[in-house]
Amino acid sequence: MAGGKIVIFSAPSGAGKTTIVHEMLKIKEFNLAFSISATSRKPRPGEKNGVDYYFISAQEFKQKIENNEFIEWVEVYKDQFYGTLRSEVERLFAMGKNVVFDVDVVGGLNIKKAYPDRALAIFIKPPSIEELKRRLLKRGTETEESLKKRLERAKYEMSLADRFDVVIVNDNLQKAIEETRGVLAAFLLD
Repeated sequence: MAGGKIVIFSAPSGAGKTTIVHEMLKIKEFNLAFSISATSRKPRPGEKNGVDYYFISAQEFKQKIENNEFIEWVEVYKDQFYGTLRSEVERLFAMGKNVVFDVDVVGGLNIKKAYPDRALAIFIKPPSIEELKRRLLKRGTETEESLKKRLERAKYEMSLADRFDVVIVNDNLQKAIEETRGVLAAFLLD
C-alpha cells in the first residue's frame, strides 16, 4: 500500500464533514491517517496531547511560525492559534500513509497550495444556508450570537467552494458518504 497523497476536507460548521471523514478513515484500503493539528489553546477535559492536538504555548507557536514550520496556521483569537506542522505530514508520509485533513476552508486551500500535485481538496456543502441553520440549532450548542457568526462565516466559506477540486453536497448523509468513497477510490487507488 503506497502512501504520500493528501486528502483535504473543508466545509462550513454543521455540513457533516467530520462524520464523512470518520467514515473514510474506516476504509482500510485507503490507508489514511489523520493529521493532528497544533494549537496554543489549553486542552479541554479528556483531550490528550499528541492525540487530539499538539498543545504548545502561544510563544512556542509564534516561534514555529517564524521558523516556517507550519503548512498553514490561523490566529482565531489573540494568542489562540491552530495550525498544521510540516513535521506531522512528513511523519505520516514516512509511515507510508495517505494524510487526511479536516480543516477550515482557508486552511484547506493553503494545504492544497503547499502540495498541489499530491493533494485532493474536497468541499462538503450543505444543501442550503437554511438547512445548515436547522442542523446547527439541532445541536443545541449555539447562542443566537454564535449562530449568527457561524452562518455569516458559512456564507463566506460557501463562496470559496469552487476553488476546491470536488464539491459534494450533503443533502443525504449516506449518499454523500458513498459519493466521497468513490472520489477517494479514484484518487487513492489508481
